[in-house]
Amino acid sequence: MATLKELTHREDRLEGGHRLCAGCGASIAVRQVLLGAGEEPVVVGCATGCLEVSTTIYPYSSWKTPFIHNAFENSAATVSGVEAAFQGLKRAGKIPADKRIKFVAFGGDGGTYDIGLQSLSGAMERGHDMVYVCYDNGAYMNTGIQRSSATPKGAWATTSQVGSAQQGKQQRRKDLTAIMAAHGIPYVAQASISHWKDLTMKAEKAFAVEGPAFLNVFAPCPRGWRIPYNKTVEIAKAAVQTGFWPMYEVEDGVWRQTVKVHNKKPIEEFLKPQGRFKHLFKPENADLLAEIQADVDRAYAMMLARCEA
Repeated sequence: MATLKELTHREDRLEGGHRLCAGCGASIAVRQVLLGAGEEPVVVGCATGCLEVSTTIYPYSSWKTPFIHNAFENSAATVSGVEAAFQGLKRAGKIPADKRIKFVAFGGDGGTYDIGLQSLSGAMERGHDMVYVCYDNGAYMNTGIQRSSATPKGAWATTSQVGSAQQGKQQRRKDLTAIMAAHGIPYVAQASISHWKDLTMKAEKAFAVEGPAFLNVFAPCPRGWRIPYNKTVEIAKAAVQTGFWPMYEVEDGVWRQTVKVHNKKPIEEFLKPQGRFKHLFKPENADLLAEIQADVDRAYAMMLARCEA
């Protein structure tokens, strides 16, 4: 794995001056992931979403890589096709057999957990030599903060309102990382922008394996979460410390916890700073808050059991 000194000398492949919001977790995630790609050429595909629309406003681009804009739902399919074309040109002798290019697709949780899941699953099942990175900000932020299947239970969103009928989203969030691990691909990991060393190490592993790899990166959205723009990393760290976002990797089917939480904090420490959860702290919602804590504890225990098996 690269040392900190080596990382500081690598080129930043996402240039500043883009139009992502101040404090956006997505840009932090992209920079940390691409540091893990090393010095070899990288081709980037990106689903329609915050990351794409804010970094490629015509005629400008913030990317120092070849960049392919995809529809909302097909980033994985597009990048898998480019990777297949690259391998085909190698077999035809039109590209040297030892030529190395890395392929990575980025998508938010809306374009990954939901409308892009079939595209992602297909690319992983076919075994393309590519990395897929989901920057999980817990809603369709680019189109108006609509709930996604990554939105936590109890969260306010424009399509999971708070009122007499319901108190935010009623369903548990989908465990996409476990779903991807079930595909039996070489490398799957869950990471957070709050732990840069862990994330960069996982990115290096993902780019190094032969075949498909998947990274699910926790990337808070100040606008959608109703938090100050300078609290992004702090909130991401709270997600790890409360067990809401456990940090682990799955290498060739073997689960391993990469960041151990010795004194797990109550889920309130993650929820309370966020405006999208403020209704949970009314006395009448005490039972819902306890239910959310129980859900987090149950999921965390299942993760530990898999890692200790």
